[in-house]
Amino acid sequence: MRAVIQRVQSASVTIEGMIKSEIGQGILVLVGVEDADTPADIDWLAKKICNLRIFDDEHGVMNLSVADVGGELLVVSQFTLFASTKKGNRPSYIRASKPDIAIPAYESFCKVLSEQFGGEVKTGTFGADMKVRLLNDGPVTIVIDTKNPE
Repeated sequence: MRAVIQRVQSASVTIEGMIKSEIGQGILVLVGVEDADTPADIDWLAKKICNLRIFDDEHGVMNLSVADVGGELLVVSQFTLFASTKKGNRPSYIRASKPDIAIPAYESFCKVLSEQFGGEVKTGTFGADMKVRLLNDGPVTIVIDTKNPE
């Protein structure tokens, strides 16, 4: 799995002109799934996101997690995170899982993330044409790949 984690002041997902989900302060997670992903990848990524200390403490040091600050989580499926741009100018998405694998993995990730977080995780709609709006805070943007955890 590959995730782009963005610390936000607010974020929302709009589908067909209607807001599907929105959050205030928290983390927007764009997540992509590949066929090689396992339940262990899902668990590891969910735990990592919940425990990332990317929010400022009283001294202005990034030392607090999303739960520590009472933040919220919004997860949006993003197959384009597995784009390959090595050949030509048109990205290839061959590494991104097809819906029969990606949807169950995405749903499992959201469930495990909610359990780890101890609260609701808001989502987009898998496969929909989504308009994602965010106010990046910092900006703080982190890319995590479960196949390259360092």
